Amino acid sequence: MTDPVTRIPAATVEAGEARGLPLALSAPLSFWGGYDSAKGVIIEESHPDRGASLRGRVLLMTRAKGSSSSSSVLAEAIRNGTGPAAIVMLERDLIIALGAIVARELYGLVVPIAVVAAEDWPRLVQVGAELTVQAEEGGTATVSWRGG
Repeated sequence: MTDPVTRIPAATVEAGEARGLPLALSAPLSFWGGYDSAKGVIIEESHPDRGASLRGRVLLMTRAKGSSSSSSVLAEAIRNGTGPAAIVMLERDLIIALGAIVARELYGLVVPIAVVAAEDWPRLVQVGAELTVQAEEGGTATVSWRGG
């Protein structure tokens, strides 16, 4: 028997579909100065997840922080193949969205971004299974996984 699929509704920030193991950050991240887009790891000295790789992961981040230059670092990480497969957040962030949009427009690489409701966040960050992010044009998205 197959595990049932659990789905959490979300809102689309950047459309696309991707899968990956989740990585829930303990604190907000600024890609500018906080992420090495060549190596694919968090390098911010004071970040609790320093050394973690985002490569191919579904990044769970409550919000971003920092510079507008974060969008260029994120786009470069996506181009290099060292960026996340998808991003799920609690708050819309136009700078993070811009990085994914630039990667799509310049390189043809899609990294969906979705925003979930605060009441769903605690459950989502507990998931150890592969997540699927399906973010449709027009605003509706889901984050799903097999199991409870």
